[in-house]
Amino acid sequence: MPHINLDNDLPGIRGLLSFRPETAGPMGQLANILLRDDEGISRAERELIATHVSYLNDCFYCHTSHGATACQYLNGDKALVDQVRKDYRNAPISEKLKSLITIAASVQKSGKAVTPGQIDDARRHGASDREIHDTVLIAAAFCMFNRYVDGLAAKTPMDLASYDARGRQIAEKGYGNHIFSTPQPVSI
Repeated sequence: MPHINLDNDLPGIRGLLSFRPETAGPMGQLANILLRDDEGISRAERELIATHVSYLNDCFYCHTSHGATACQYLNGDKALVDQVRKDYRNAPISEKLKSLITIAASVQKSGKAVTPGQIDDARRHGASDREIHDTVLIAAAFCMFNRYVDGLAAKTPMDLASYDARGRQIAEKGYGNHIFSTPQPVSI
């Protein structure tokens, strides 16, 4: 149960943003800029970074919802998402992405935990300054998003199918005002 009366039954960050709509626009814009950019690291890689940082922060809602969105971009490869979430160093992903996730994991601990060696390693594996920048900002933003969700004890559904439906909706429409709606069931 949330720590405050949200006057809605929306799960996770959606309930919090609905409670204070003036924050929803800027936060949704930031999420779209960081996670739906097609320059450099892919949308799937961006979601994997967000998923891993959220996992490190023990934010079930965020690591599950962003993992579900990553699955949409990865043709449903839940095993890969789960491996990146828990053990990215041994996951079948590029060395560049591994080096970027290493940077993101350091940001999760402290901005000052990022080392010149980590930056050099990312560059050695082909990461551009923009990709390094976006990785740091994704990690920093998700520390904020995770603390927002868990700091107010937002409603966290345990039905994993609901995250799959939300992941489809986010992959198709992005992060915007539709986040307040309930995804329609998909007929098979």
